[in-house]
Amino acid sequence: MNDMHPLEVLQEYNVLNPEATSAPKDAAVRCNGITKSYGTGETTVQALRGVDLEVHPGELLMLVGPSGCGKTTLISVIAGILDQDDGECLLFGQNLSQLPKHERVQYRGKHIGFVFQTFNLIPSLTAAENAAIPLLINGMSMERAVEQSAKLLTSVGLEGREQALPSQLSGGQQQRVAVARALVHSPKLVVCDEPTSALDHATGRRVMEELKKLAINKDRALVIVTHDARIFEFADRIAHMNDGRIEQIGHNN
Repeated sequence: MNDMHPLEVLQEYNVLNPEATSAPKDAAVRCNGITKSYGTGETTVQALRGVDLEVHPGELLMLVGPSGCGKTTLISVIAGILDQDDGECLLFGQNLSQLPKHERVQYRGKHIGFVFQTFNLIPSLTAAENAAIPLLINGMSMERAVEQSAKLLTSVGLEGREQALPSQLSGGQQQRVAVARALVHSPKLVVCDEPTSALDHATGRRVMEELKKLAINKDRALVIVTHDARIFEFADRIAHMNDGRIEQIGHNN
């Protein structure tokens, strides 16, 4: 299956349906004409070429496509980490690019959880302290935040490893800490970049089950970038990207 084109993989999993249903009026994420380039002059690389996308409240949407097609750039714009060059991106009706920098940081800290592909754990903090960071940013006491994050670490299979430093954890364990950190403050939007890439099949399923259980309700949404066909079944819809554009969106039947 690894040699199959992504569209063929989606068809294999019966997730491509050409009949799109209308999106709800109040989208969790609404992108209109998003463009983003890196570099200048002859070295310019156009990562996004007019992306239109809506993510519905209560939805788990997956972004798939070849490496370099713009998936990570798109979720970084959606999460307010990158500014687009043109177009508009609204998160539950809020245009983050129009907020002053400090208000944007506050909004992200309260309403967005992000799982980075490279984990981005702080080496000097324990697993529980790393997972507690969003709670600390939002003003919770250290003791209460670590207690709450430890419970979530148990949910993702890290019971007994709460006091371990990142250097004492495997890549898969670090990835689970990153997932717990993204979920611990119950954000409106959770954005994940390859959350199961370092996990075996059983652990990947456990993490996906936890993501879907904790991140999805009528007031939240989850966007996942992935190459992992094993987790396609968890998606409500799958959007296929190529060359900075979304080519097709299918429903998971």
